Amino acid sequence: MKLATQDRGFLGKTYEEKLLKIQAIGLEGLEIDGKNLINRFAEIKQAVLTTGVPISSICGGYRGWIGDFDAEQRALSIQDIGEILKYTGEIGAAGVIVPAAFGILSKKLPPFTSPRSAANDREVLLDSLGQLNILAESAGSHLLLEPLNRYEDHMINRLDEAGSLIVEGGFKAVKIMADFFHMQIEEPDISASLRKSSDLITHVHLADSNRLQPGFGHMDFRTGFQTLKEIGFTGFMAVECELAPGDEETAYIEMVRYLKSCLN
Repeated sequence: MKLATQDRGFLGKTYEEKLLKIQAIGLEGLEIDGKNLINRFAEIKQAVLTTGVPISSICGGYRGWIGDFDAEQRALSIQDIGEILKYTGEIGAAGVIVPAAFGILSKKLPPFTSPRSAANDREVLLDSLGQLNILAESAGSHLLLEPLNRYEDHMINRLDEAGSLIVEGGFKAVKIMADFFHMQIEEPDISASLRKSSDLITHVHLADSNRLQPGFGHMDFRTGFQTLKEIGFTGFMAVECELAPGDEETAYIEMVRYLKSCLN
């Protein structure tokens, strides 16, 4: 298993600076925004070749959501993600991280009631994933479907819910992105859920139970990492969190030290 991070200002301005910095502090990959991947592709590709540090994954940088209530916004999301996938495949990243939606409705917060039935939600998601599966296969990449917690999305909250869509659609280029923060809210037993979805998990996000950097909450990373090892996961685990107050680089050095102690 390899540790990566999402982009941070202190890492540098150029991508060569960023990749060298993360290597210096003990990380092995960088997760970047889809717009940046397209707009700065030549620079990014050269930086990867020069430093030997890979782009682990792509997160964000597209319009709309694949489960959007608005058909036009859903079409835009499929269009944008499809374009990002072309570059993702060429750079060799694991894939593009995509939730069903973020913040359009929570059944645990007002107004509670969805304008669509659960059956229609599923129909829409299967359609979007079907289109993107074709585009991902063509690009030689993957769509990384991310379950979010119940307060951020009402459609896909658990790993098995993501997996059931993938299996029903027979989508070979759609995999699961497992996020420890969301899992500690939604999964009754994180290790059991990881084992159940072991064949589909291709990427992982790391944050502690309070969304702070790992080591500042009550998440049991050691057990989670051990389970990932047992199921044969060898991919990237990218840090997606807020940092403890103070100097960012110092916080990162401390966080990497903590995560490696959990891995060992």
